[in-house]
Amino acid sequence: MSETGAIAVFNGIREPFDLREFPVPDPEPGAAVIRMRLANVCGSDMHYWRGDTDLVARGFNLPGTLGHEGTGEIAKLGAGLTVDTAGKPLREGDRVVFGFFHPCMRCANCLKGHTYACPTRQTNRMTLLDEWPYFRGTFADYYYLFPNHSIFRVPDHLSDHHISGVNCALSQVVSGLDRAGQTNNETVAIQGAGGLGVYATAVAQARGAACVIVIDGVPERLELAKAFGADETVDMREFPTPEARVARVQELTGGLGADVTMELVGHPAVFPEGVAMTAPGGRYVEIGNVCVGHTASFDPSTIVFKSITVLGVAHYRWRDLKQALDFVSDNVDKLPFDRVVSHTYPLHEINEAFERQDELHVTRSALAPTT
Repeated sequence: MSETGAIAVFNGIREPFDLREFPVPDPEPGAAVIRMRLANVCGSDMHYWRGDTDLVARGFNLPGTLGHEGTGEIAKLGAGLTVDTAGKPLREGDRVVFGFFHPCMRCANCLKGHTYACPTRQTNRMTLLDEWPYFRGTFADYYYLFPNHSIFRVPDHLSDHHISGVNCALSQVVSGLDRAGQTNNETVAIQGAGGLGVYATAVAQARGAACVIVIDGVPERLELAKAFGADETVDMREFPTPEARVARVQELTGGLGADVTMELVGHPAVFPEGVAMTAPGGRYVEIGNVCVGHTASFDPSTIVFKSITVLGVAHYRWRDLKQALDFVSDNVDKLPFDRVVSHTYPLHEINEAFERQDELHVTRSALAPTT
């Protein structure tokens, strides 16, 4: 393990990242240092970089670090950490996926089983850049896992590109569909065919959906959604208004609307549209809107008279991460997981990666470490 490693430092809205060297920490007992192999540029990272939400208002310090979705290998294990969260032996050099947030496991929410809503689950990611252990974002050579963190060893038959989206996008939709109680023969509408959307398509199909409808306006994304099992796609170029898209979803579902609708776009304007295309008695799963302070005009009586349940999903449970990894392992020969990441850049080209993802609307860019 190197004595130092690079961190891509986030300096502010649309400001260039710069790479700075920091000492690689020795892990405390029960902790681990992960050498990053691939770190995806998630949609939320793009929101932060564009200024769609105020990181400082959310408690983060600038300059700081970004990045949370990715995979790596164990560079060093702290004393006492010998097995992963599933009880499998861990050794230095093992490839792993890990939760990017860290519930305390002691507060009232955690004790109720709501670890995804722990008030301090992201505290370790909000500290100052020059505070130990430094490596708190995946846009870096290393990532520090604190004690009692979730970590799962990756099966050898899976490549980094197969599993780089497991610890965010895939786990999020696994958790969302499970918590929404999607059952066999229900219809599912998915707003947005980015990384979350294509994963959600596959998971909904695996849960026995009668019909999965995916809505987007980028041809490459719609094609990828079909490859992941979409039964129907709604191209926003063909259906340019919310009313047209709602009518099309209703047409495809016998006039009722979708039993489960998932918001995976990240723009508040699609919220009322998504509720409108949800069937009476259905569930609306809100995952994408992470931009604090952005609003949409909405009549809440729609929820009341249609008896719709609205479910917010910010983070997932450890079992969702394990289920997501198992899902890739079981379906790697059936689904094109390696196509979710469409562009890969070395870490020192992070500025180009963000600019091109912003311009090209690619599904996912990924960054590889400099070491």
